[in-house]
Amino acid sequence: MQCGLNSPFEEKNDFVGSIPRPLSFMEIGNNNPVVSAPAVKPARLVSLDAMRGAIMVLMASAGLGLSEISRHFPNSAAWQFIGFHCDHAEWRGCSLWDLIQPAFMFMVGVALPWSMANRQAKGEPLGKILGHALWRSVLLVLLAVFLSSSWSKRTEWGFNNVLAQIGLGYPFLFLVAFRSTRVLWWSAFGILLAYWVAFAAHPLPPPGFDWTSVGLGPDWRHLTGFAAHWEKNVNLAAAFDTWFLNLFPRNAPFVFNAGGYQTLNFVPSIVTMIYGVLAGRMLKSDLPVPDKLKRLVVAGVAGVLLGAALDLAGICPIVKRIWTPSFALFSTGWVVLILAAFVAVIDWRGRSRWAFPLIVVGLNPITLYCLWQLSSGFIREQIRTHLGQHVFTSFGEVWAPMLERGSVLIVLWLIVWWMHRRKIFLRI
Repeated sequence: MQCGLNSPFEEKNDFVGSIPRPLSFMEIGNNNPVVSAPAVKPARLVSLDAMRGAIMVLMASAGLGLSEISRHFPNSAAWQFIGFHCDHAEWRGCSLWDLIQPAFMFMVGVALPWSMANRQAKGEPLGKILGHALWRSVLLVLLAVFLSSSWSKRTEWGFNNVLAQIGLGYPFLFLVAFRSTRVLWWSAFGILLAYWVAFAAHPLPPPGFDWTSVGLGPDWRHLTGFAAHWEKNVNLAAAFDTWFLNLFPRNAPFVFNAGGYQTLNFVPSIVTMIYGVLAGRMLKSDLPVPDKLKRLVVAGVAGVLLGAALDLAGICPIVKRIWTPSFALFSTGWVVLILAAFVAVIDWRGRSRWAFPLIVVGLNPITLYCLWQLSSGFIREQIRTHLGQHVFTSFGEVWAPMLERGSVLIVLWLIVWWMHRRKIFLRI
């Protein structure tokens, strides 16, 4: 727990607003620039806090149940579009919902240059900084396991949770973050190329393979041709997990993940974080804000086009659930464009007051994440207890998912708002 001092919502022409130094989602939020003396209050990239809050609200909303509601309107193109983007793509493709985790990973990288500069300005040696980073990584992985096991009678050893993925990739990110921009670019390229080659070289299932043994029924739309190397539960990462996850105590041997998510996703997601570091360095530079915006937009569009081109050319399909190289590029491109929008409105135009509800969440993301994971069901039942068992069906069964998830989100936001008013910020 840490207490801050001043309001973060002062209108500024540049990146700054004097705000508390909160403890937040890993290095996300600890994005303070170098200061000349301890007495000088560090500034923050308020647009990053707002974007972080927006992504957290999107996640904690559980899509407001819009995907479920869309099933009641199968002939409505608008509702089918909304429903698709409020849930994960079944396999190939990318929805708005699929951008939540890449956004988290990317923002870890964006904040890192501020965090490193802040620690170096305090005179902390590299060994101490690295030790702190490793400790945070271990703690994030363990917290992910704890949250995944919260409704189980025993520890559920799995590592595809976003916290675990950040924790697994962060040590490597931290080491390369001290290197030159050229090294960062080559590291990102090398990781994506090596990961693509490894998947492409992995043998395909033999003729007559029993697809039901990996959870794929007769209605599953299989990837064909070269793209079949990235098929669900028969790819390189799936083969790794059938070995790796069975090293841990389990009720039954691990055979496949129902959603197709894999531990090795953290490897290509390191690239997403590296791109975040590159963006963070640029945003921390002395370039005028309009020039920064141009670079963000160009980079974002390039990422989207390159990722889509790799998919359309049949070189590498866009699949979020195994974080294919094309997905890493495509999703990062969209996340960069989202960041550019926040920078344009808040840092360039100086309009930040509207973002107050988002910044409240953005300063306490780890709190909201844990509350959402652990207490959503409790909050829902308490609302029913005190407002009536049928409170969520007040406007009909069709709209019950929206009212239920919206009510839980409001309660969660009120908790972090209460913490904000008392200047209580939590981090790992």
